[in-house]
This record gives sequence, C-alpha cells and structure tokens, in this order.
Amino acid sequence: MEQLKHECGVAMIRLLKPLSYYEQKYGTSRYGLNKLYLMMEKQHNRGQEGAGIACVSLDAPAGTEYMFRERAEGKEAIAEIFRRVDENFVGQLYMGHLRYSTTGHHGLKYVHPFLRRNNWRAKNLCLCGNFNMTNIDEVFQFLTAQGQSPRYYGDAYITLELMGHRLDREVERLFDEAKERGMQGTDITDHIDNHLEMAHVLKTTMQHFDGGYVMCGLTGSGELFAVRDPWGIRPVFWYQDEEVVVLASERPVIQTCFDLQAEDIKELEPGQSLIVRKSGERSLQQILPVRKLSACSFERIYFSRGSDRDIYQERKRLGGQLTPAIMEAIGDDVGNTVFSYIPNTAEVAFIGMTDGIRKQCGEVRTEKVVWKDIKLRTFISDGTERNDLAAHVYDITYGSLQPYVDNLVIIDDSIVRGTTLKESIFKILDRLHPKKIVMVSSSPQIRYPDYYGIDMSHLEELCAFRAAIALVKERGMLELLADTYRKCKTAPSAANHVRAIYAPFTVEEINEKIVEMLRPDGMQAPIELVFQSIEGLHEACPNHPGDWYFTGVYPTPGGMRLCNEAFISYIENTLKMQL
Repeated sequence: MEQLKHECGVAMIRLLKPLSYYEQKYGTSRYGLNKLYLMMEKQHNRGQEGAGIACVSLDAPAGTEYMFRERAEGKEAIAEIFRRVDENFVGQLYMGHLRYSTTGHHGLKYVHPFLRRNNWRAKNLCLCGNFNMTNIDEVFQFLTAQGQSPRYYGDAYITLELMGHRLDREVERLFDEAKERGMQGTDITDHIDNHLEMAHVLKTTMQHFDGGYVMCGLTGSGELFAVRDPWGIRPVFWYQDEEVVVLASERPVIQTCFDLQAEDIKELEPGQSLIVRKSGERSLQQILPVRKLSACSFERIYFSRGSDRDIYQERKRLGGQLTPAIMEAIGDDVGNTVFSYIPNTAEVAFIGMTDGIRKQCGEVRTEKVVWKDIKLRTFISDGTERNDLAAHVYDITYGSLQPYVDNLVIIDDSIVRGTTLKESIFKILDRLHPKKIVMVSSSPQIRYPDYYGIDMSHLEELCAFRAAIALVKERGMLELLADTYRKCKTAPSAANHVRAIYAPFTVEEINEKIVEMLRPDGMQAPIELVFQSIEGLHEACPNHPGDWYFTGVYPTPGGMRLCNEAFISYIENTLKMQL
C-alpha cells in the first residue's frame, strides 16, 4: 500500500560461445543484450528511479572501444537506454542495474553502473550492486589515509575506488610475475588478462564493509563477478548451461527468461562469489567467512516477486496464520463479514487468509473492495488541494457490503508509515459504512528502520514508533527517553538501545495507539488492527530469519549503530530535547 522505495535489482549475462553461434542459432548477435533487457524488465519492481547497463567485448581490437555503458533516470529508464544502444553495444559480458535511491542522492552521476577507466584492459572496472554499506565513513577514512581522494562521497563510488585500488595491485602483481619470467610486450598483457585472480581483489576489498549487499562487476579484460554479503541479507540467484552464465536478484526472473525450473537455479551462498574468467571458466569461491544467517524476511513478505514458487507459498502461510486473531476480532461472525485486500502485493496473503477462514468456517464472502487508481498528478501547489487529490489514489467498490451490518476484514502486506491509511484508505472505506473495519497486516509491526538497502531510515516515519513515543509521554515515562538517549550517545555500537522504548508496552497497546493516531476526523466505523506475530513470521518464512525491522535485532554492528544514531537525531531534531 505505502510504496517503499526499496533495494535495487541486478542482472548479469556471460555468453560462453562465440557471437557467431548465437547469430546462427537465434538469428541475432544481440542475443545477450535482448536477454538482459528481459531480465531487467522482469525486475522493474526493484527500481524505478534509474537504470544502467554495461557490456564488454572480448573481440574488440586495440584502438577501439571494448567497454560500453549507458545510464538513464526515471521510470522509463530501461526502455530509454535500450533505445540508445546501437550495433556496437555487443559483446560477451553484460550487466544491468535498476536503481532506487536509499541514501537520498539523486542525479545521473549516482545511477549504476559506475565505471573506472584505464589504458590497461585489466584495470578497467565497472561496478553495480544491490546494497547499502553502514560503515562508509570508516571506509572513506581508510581510502584517504592511503592518499586517495574520491571525487564523490557515496558507498557505490567509494566501493568502486577501493576495489579499483585492489584491482590495480593485482595487475601489478601479475606484471611483476610476468617480468620475472622474462616476458615482454603484449605477452605481459596476455599473462595479466589470463591470470587475473578476482577472488584476491574481492577478499581484500569486501573485508572492509559492514552491510547487506550483492556486488556485481565486470573488468575490461573479461572477468565477471558477483559477491554476496556474509550474512546473506540481500538475495541473488544464478544459472549456467553450455551457452550462458546468468545471475539476477530474483529466481523467477531467470526461470521466465530462460524457460527453466526452480531446481535448475542456484542461490549464491552468504560470503560467496560467482566468478567467470576471461576463458569462460566459472567458479564459486568463498570470499568472506559465513556469519549468522540473516536473509531478509521482508524480501519474502513484500519486496520480491510473488511469482517465485517458495515466496508464493510463504505469503499464503502468512495470511493463513492470522485466522485465529481475525476470528477473534470479528467475534466469529463470518456470515456478516466481507474479506478483501489492498491491491496489489497483498493478494497472495489474502488467498492464504481466506483459505484459513474457509477451512475453519466453510463459506467465506470475498469482494474486491479497494481499487488502486492511476496515480494522480499532484500539479496543484496548494497543500489542502494536494492532500485531497492524494486521498483519492484508491477507490472502492460501492455496494460490496451491507451498510452497518457487515464487518470488513482487509489485509495488506505491511503497515509502515500509516500515511496512506489515514489520508486515503480509512476515509474511503468509511463510505461503505461497515459495522467494523479489521485492518490486517501479514507482517509484524515495523518498529525499526532498515540500513541494508531499503529506503526506510528514519524512526519518526514509522507509525509503531510514533505510537510508542506517544504512550511514553502519556504515562510520564520521559526518563526512559533520557536513559535511552544517554546509552545511544555513549555506546552506539554495543546494542540496539532503542528496543527499550517498546519494552513497557504490549503489541495490543501499541495497536490501539496506532488506531487512535491514524483514525481520520469524522470517521464512523470502529477500527481494529491485527498484525502478524514474530513467531508466525518465522514459521511462514523459516529460511529467512532476518527480522530487524520488527525486533530491532540487527545482524551487523553498523545496523545497531545507525539505529541508535537515528534515535539521537529524533530526540535532538524532532523533539528538540537535550536530555
């Protein structure tokens, strides 16, 4: 419902046959480029602020371009960049990226891939990723202490410079090795291009970072690589046959584009790298030691495509597990209850929810009560009029329930800020005059920001946090704020001290306060919130235990530190208190 501008998407293709093979078999030398386009379009949900592609040709002679890049901004960026590319944008290595800003930086210079140029093919590096690094200050200081002076301050660019520096050292190592063997001229170059050990570069680069990431890259000499963070926070999948090696952020993307079964596709393991050498030889190498598995559960609830075989079943379970709480909320009166959902990402959880009710009670009344209209353009500058337009982003099906008789149970995948509920959903649903509205979330209360690649970094944006603060104030517990503030200031990386703010209150107490805060003036129907439990989340998604959004248990020290710093910022800048 409330669109989260979440983490980015990546796609990579390495052709393993000569280009003439694809031209003869598929009728075009643009086979790889066409597949890249499909893979990016199938992941359009992961980034609509910009897109970029890169290509490396292994056949280009000296004096001609061999490493290409195109980037564009906006929702139509994919179509724009593929319109631009010409017959020269053909090679054996392809990489694509879809971007959502998670740092607030906008503009073409922040759109991936990033490119580092050099006259030595092996020193050219093109990089993109789905990531957010929590310790970029420390990495920046590490670079500057070595005498480097990065032109931009951002985790993507700084990662490029650090990895580029390590790549330079690897090339120089091979240069010295070739000289010791008596090689000269282009024999040295060939030795470097054919013996580059990308694993060395990755090991000496990625050890410096704290964060969730899938980092992808190409070198001018023909190396392709991708590496996943050691906690397995961000997802990535790959496949190989005799024609291609491909990689993408989501499994069904590869399935659809290459007509495969789920079992054909493998997930890159935490801390592992997929490397394809210039020769086409593929290897999996452990770059960093595996840490405690913290695969993101929000990927399963909301971010990834629901067409994935396992995600589809998990979302159904998330909905079905809410049956007891929903039955209690409607007083077991299924006969006078209509069940529906907020389009479109909650539809699978809705199927699971109604299946659960049906198993217990038999017949279930379902309707499509809410419709999402084409996004209204906010060309009116007056704030009141703009709010009125925003309130009509959603519409309702009139006559879909009996006024003042039927309860309305409506499920969404998550409730984050609550703005859309207050400004649009609750107002429009009240026009149907339900006896009671039961608003269901297939995820638990979102209490903490994310710092691993999702645009959700401010505590005060979260309605659960605002509700907890309101309860603290009402009950005269300001000393709790002061104590938490002091701990955040003195030991920001020791633990997530913000968890103490929620400790005095039950889920039900926070629910009631959220309803009070989000209920529009003049609304008639009573509202009750039903959230997924933490236990239910882990039961539905057993292989994705990363739950920091809900529990505040961040897998890395950087996550804990940034959450504590967010609380400090909230106290000093929002509450304007010096505790």
